[in-house]
Amino acid sequence: MKKFILSVLVIAMVFSLIGCGAKNEAPAEGESLKPITLVLDYVPNTNHTGIYVALENGYFKEEGLDVKVIQPPDEGAPLLVVSGGAEMGVDFQDLFAAALSQEEPLPLTAIGAIIQHNTSGILSLKGKGMDSPKGMEGKTYATWESPIELAIIKHVMEKDGGDFSKLNVVPYSITDTFAGLETDIDALWVYYAWDGVAAEVKGMEIDYFDFASIDPALDYYTPIFIANNNFLKDRPEDAKAMMKALKKGYEFSVEKPEEAAEILVKHVPELDKDLIVASQKYLADKYIDDATSWGYIDPERWDRFYGWLAEHELISNPIPAGFGFSNDYLEQ
Repeated sequence: MKKFILSVLVIAMVFSLIGCGAKNEAPAEGESLKPITLVLDYVPNTNHTGIYVALENGYFKEEGLDVKVIQPPDEGAPLLVVSGGAEMGVDFQDLFAAALSQEEPLPLTAIGAIIQHNTSGILSLKGKGMDSPKGMEGKTYATWESPIELAIIKHVMEKDGGDFSKLNVVPYSITDTFAGLETDIDALWVYYAWDGVAAEVKGMEIDYFDFASIDPALDYYTPIFIANNNFLKDRPEDAKAMMKALKKGYEFSVEKPEEAAEILVKHVPELDKDLIVASQKYLADKYIDDATSWGYIDPERWDRFYGWLAEHELISNPIPAGFGFSNDYLEQ
């Protein structure tokens, strides 16, 4: 955590050197647009499609905004946002806990859910007996060594009657999911919209179980839009305009997934078009799902996950109920 905080100072000095992930729209003649920088959590993928649709279709410009999309630094999007290098960013509720559970929480707020339910789980090649958590006994799992990650694996195994101590855990060193599964790695934590759909596109037979269906406490928000609290305080109308434009982008992606996929590939041509189209179709009914509208964060679900983290002593300080998120910037 000390490294986390110290990195803020470094990032504050170097954020201007980070390359853009998308071309900005040029302001119309005589028109003054308000600048906003949005930092991604990772390389562009279908979690971000609504952003690129909003860029392509001029939704940001319609709201009087000049939005620049950039790639994250190695230390992650929250550090750039808290340092002032970006007004907004993309993160995950589980990772966001580190910012909120400090004695002095970082001045960040989640202001919208990109996908309504947690779509992550464990993927393995079919026939290895891992269609349920108990099947991970005696198998090898590649971990990125996050305490929250491993606690979730332990929890779902034990709920299924499995013994976590019988799981062989090795450091994650995989650059290709499916090539890794052809080695001595049996199981990986994935997001189905990407690696699960990729397996379908490749015609591979897999087993998969998701965390949210095993315990409601694990149905947390991933990914989310986060914002700098000073930005929200000083420019609330711009934050609302930003979320309005993003909502239009994601609603377009729900209604026209193939067109949305084409837009993402246009902005990021190195992406695999077949995968993007298939992934976009999968996510079309996941962005909003059972919520009243796109972006809404359910207070009960938000608090339930952070309560679970506190119960399992995975955060340094409990996160108060209702803390760290707001639906106030979403279009009513």
